[in-house]
Amino acid sequence: MSTGAKIAVGVLGGIVLLAASLGFALAGSYNTLVRLDQAVQAQWAQVENTYQRRADLVPNLVETVKGAATFERETLTAVTEARAKVGQVTQGAVESIARDPQAFERFQQAQEGLSSALSRLMVVIEKYPELKATQGFADLRVQLEGTENRITVERMRFNEVAQQFNTYRQSFPTVLVAGSLGFQPRPYFRAQAGAERAPEVKF
Repeated sequence: MSTGAKIAVGVLGGIVLLAASLGFALAGSYNTLVRLDQAVQAQWAQVENTYQRRADLVPNLVETVKGAATFERETLTAVTEARAKVGQVTQGAVESIARDPQAFERFQQAQEGLSSALSRLMVVIEKYPELKATQGFADLRVQLEGTENRITVERMRFNEVAQQFNTYRQSFPTVLVAGSLGFQPRPYFRAQAGAERAPEVKF
């Protein structure tokens, strides 16, 4: 074999080796992105579960309050409307909200609206000691407090897995191909505008 032929075979072998290496690297990046994306989706489902639990408590809370006192209708209406807005936003597919920053923002705004309405409700309830003393309301209060704590924990966990995904996605060389493979950065839960800490429901 001539020297020129040997060089051509060597170059061709190098190209094949380089292509194979790039293929393995691309496959590895894709598989890791899929694994991290699935972790984000699983944690997002947990976030939605805790928010759904809170939404499910609202009708019972409203009925208990209505039944125990001649209550401010405007306050109850605000809670009911805020819950309805949450239901409208969360009708989308789980993955579409966690992957779409605009849908995620709408979801967070709706949930903040419900948090705010519930907080106002609890402030008004302070005027009704006989309502606060009923067992039904006491039970709902405990459930709501527990749910708010779970929401905080699940949001924190979501942010952690979203950060892991985003860090890997933005790392070289994955960042070169992630967008073309359909993997966009994941949004984070953020504190309510102007709030130094998560909203608290006070009883």
